Amino acid sequence: MSDKFDLIVIGGGPGGYVCAIRASQLGLKTACIESRGSLGGTCLNVGCIPSKSLLNLSENYHKAKKNFFDQGIEVSNIKLNIDKMMKNKNKSVQVLTKGIEFLFKKNKVTYIKGKGVIFSSQNVVVYDEGKKTSYNTKNIVIATGSFPSSLPGIEINEKNIISSTAALSLSSVPKSLVVIGGGYIGLEMGSVWKRLGAEVTVIENLPFITPGMDREISEEFKKILIKQGIKFQLNSKVLSIKDTGTQVQISYQTNEKKFKISADKALVAVGRKPYTEGLNLGKVGIKKDEKGRIKVNKKFQTDLQNIYAIGDVIDGPMLAHKAEEEGIAVAESLAGQSGHVNYDVIPGVIYTSPEVAYVGKTEEQLKRDSIEYKVGKFPFLANSRAKVNNETEGFVKILADKKSDRVLGVHIIGPHCGDMIAEMALAMEFGASAEDIARTCHAHPTHTEAIKEAALAVDKRPIHF
Repeated sequence: MSDKFDLIVIGGGPGGYVCAIRASQLGLKTACIESRGSLGGTCLNVGCIPSKSLLNLSENYHKAKKNFFDQGIEVSNIKLNIDKMMKNKNKSVQVLTKGIEFLFKKNKVTYIKGKGVIFSSQNVVVYDEGKKTSYNTKNIVIATGSFPSSLPGIEINEKNIISSTAALSLSSVPKSLVVIGGGYIGLEMGSVWKRLGAEVTVIENLPFITPGMDREISEEFKKILIKQGIKFQLNSKVLSIKDTGTQVQISYQTNEKKFKISADKALVAVGRKPYTEGLNLGKVGIKKDEKGRIKVNKKFQTDLQNIYAIGDVIDGPMLAHKAEEEGIAVAESLAGQSGHVNYDVIPGVIYTSPEVAYVGKTEEQLKRDSIEYKVGKFPFLANSRAKVNNETEGFVKILADKKSDRVLGVHIIGPHCGDMIAEMALAMEFGASAEDIARTCHAHPTHTEAIKEAALAVDKRPIHF
């Protein structure tokens, strides 16, 4: 045995590295094992961060090409340099991954490169370039994340049939892109390549996009994306995708009628699966559910009490910030504190233009649970800051308990709402009522005034609409 730790975290993504840092801050001798060769997991390397870079850069390009002239900014000979754009994205990723290495050193976390395999409740073996090293530990946290799913019979080859990983690194703009799946990842990537010049079609099996989102927001979102030129085939089941070498041929079925469509690329974005392969879970007695997720109790313990699991490998939304909160909760519990995650107040954001953000319950959930509620809405068209910035699409929607006025859910589609939703998450964490929000002074002129007005609208007294 080369070393002994209080805690070994397997996986250096948002959940894993945050858990390791917090545990070390609390005095636990901690190590983090990562097989990728760089820290940050899917989120930082091939997910949240590079996609947001491309979303921002593609939006800047689109505005310069399509919008600036009407706003009195005349720019000629706008050109897209996709190679330079990708280098900019890669540089951002590299800086941030190196930043986590610095945080590990600062917080005295041991960074171990390689594939971690659990051999017992207190023993992890790391395989790296033919070397095998065994480590003893009092506790283990599994934070190995997830990987892209596909459809039965469809193989993602990362050439013309691609996952989000390849969609982040295309060397040229495809003339046509078909996105399989109308969820967050597909719509974000579809938006990037549409703005850069591709013809984008989204095929979704359900009759609506963004499943799980408040339906009114989802419908408004679809209308805006259609206006931007993205095409949708809903209620459509993909039957097959054939890669001819130069193109893909997609066969799908709608209302028992079969159709075919050809494109340069097909992006399969139908969700993600927990990554638990090669961990030895079955041999050490750790059970998984029917979806391949590790079973844990409310303290994130597996069947072995000193082995924990967090993030995408357990039940719940596959969100980086959800994994971070769970990582901190586990670290604090191990240190004798009261770690806790409030799953009712975990925000979600789609970083398209406009953005979509939400926290708490949807109208559909409240109706299903027979909870009486009030609704307050306010359009960005009536918000002065949005108006002068030519960002008037969308609205704020607040759902409050009919009797207590407590805020139960907030749903926003509009400019900068990915940042704005934090105000409402904080408000809900402290049990705020719509009246509390309405009586909180919001700076003028800001987009956040739309939140105050929506709160006023809960009791039918908005000022500016």
